[in-house]
Amino acid sequence: MKESKANSGLLRALALSHEMFAAAERGDLRSVELLDAERLELLKCFRLETKVVNAAADRALLQQISQLNDRAIGLLEHQRRSKGREMDMAAVGRRAMAAYSSIRLQR
Repeated sequence: MKESKANSGLLRALALSHEMFAAAERGDLRSVELLDAERLELLKCFRLETKVVNAAADRALLQQISQLNDRAIGLLEHQRRSKGREMDMAAVGRRAMAAYSSIRLQR
């Protein structure tokens, strides 16, 4: 009985991982945060119920969850760096505008 509960919990955690990845692709950080919290609870329950992961199916599910998690983190990190570059370019533009507007006023 416990084995089927663990599998259903892991299957739900995997589904949440897919949803998290889709939310990360959209840049929806709030959804990623909420889905991650729900997934974390499922994984905690699995860990409490299962001392040693013997079932190959459970290991495979955990592997898939881990891979999706890594991909979502990578995607979010890429988006963060991209936003940082955009902010840097906007700051350069503001400095250029300030520099050229002061020259224009002197004429």
